[in-house]
This record gives sequence, structure tokens and C-alpha cells, in this order.
Amino acid sequence: MISRRFLGLGALSVMGATALPLLSGCTKPPSFQGVDLTGAAYARGFSLPDQNGKTRTLEDFKGKVVVVFFGFTQCPDVCPTTLAELAQVKKALGADGDKVQGVFITVDPERDKPELLKAYLESFDPGFVALRGTPEQLKDVAKEFKIYYAKVPGKTPDSYTMDHTAASFLFDPQGRIRVFSRYGSGATALMSDIKALIAGQ
Repeated sequence: MISRRFLGLGALSVMGATALPLLSGCTKPPSFQGVDLTGAAYARGFSLPDQNGKTRTLEDFKGKVVVVFFGFTQCPDVCPTTLAELAQVKKALGADGDKVQGVFITVDPERDKPELLKAYLESFDPGFVALRGTPEQLKDVAKEFKIYYAKVPGKTPDSYTMDHTAASFLFDPQGRIRVFSRYGSGATALMSDIKALIAGQ
């Protein structure tokens, strides 16, 4: 848990530094609760198979606020908490909840088979999409999003865990990266940013 928190904070410091030049000269402060990534030259998209084998890209979800989170099904805390909060926000938004798309990208394709991913995501929200690439595809998308992931050996070959960046990436309905939402910010902050994106900010 400690390592994941440090990963989230580390990614935040890097991304915050990257985003600063984009905000220079602005007279209006960012309106987001998370880190404003508007105009960032990374986290621009993905092209990976979903739990049903269909290749998905951001274009598939145009018109919706897309929330992308990297994780794995055997994660004990960060991943289920993040997905539960997103499901809570969707429900609280009422009719606007249909304008939100959760996308879960597994960092553990070795164990996270399509059938497992499908059952896992449906336990939070049947509309959430899971993406599972080859190790090479995962490496490429992780590089695009500037996220970290690594296998941590366990007592047996199958009992390993995964360290990974603990944060969500929010895209506006036009498919542009806008917000880096830190793990631990809570459902209220996430809802505020999603509402702002739905409203066209």
C-alpha cells in the first residue's frame, strides 16, 4: 500500500512539473480538483482489446467523459476502491451517469484473463470496460501514459503482486486528456471534475 501511495505521488510530481508550462500566462486558475493536464503531449489514447476481444480506442467513447485507470484484479485495496468510487459517482450523477465511461487497463495480463476481467468489472458496473493487451502492448500504453508498473515476487510463482501508479486519467467528451486524478482524492473530488467535463469546461 505504501509503495502504491508513493507511486501515485511520484507520478503527480512528474506530471505536475510537465503541466506547469501549459498553465503559464493563464489568468484563470484551473477549475479541476485533480491536476489539469489540458494540452499535455502524452496520455493521448490507447488501442487495446477489451474483455470480449474487440479492439477499443478513445473514438469508441466519443461524447462521454472517459475515466482510465490502470490496475489488476487481485489488487487488495487501491483498484477496488477506485472502481467503487467511480461506480458511486456514476450512480449519483443520475441520467448524466450515462455520459461517463470507466476503462480499466490491466497491468497483469498474465493472470487477468478476459473471463476474469469481465466478471470483475461487472461486479462494480456492467458498463465498465476492461482492456488487456500483450506484454508489448502494455509496455507501449504505459509509456504513453507515463505510468509505472512492476511485478513484486511472492512466496510462490503465482502469488506475486503488482506495484503500479495509483491514479485515474480523465478525458473530455471530445477525447482530449484533461485531468490526472490522484488516488485518495475521494468520490466528491472525482464527481466535481467529471461534472465540469460534462458541462464542457
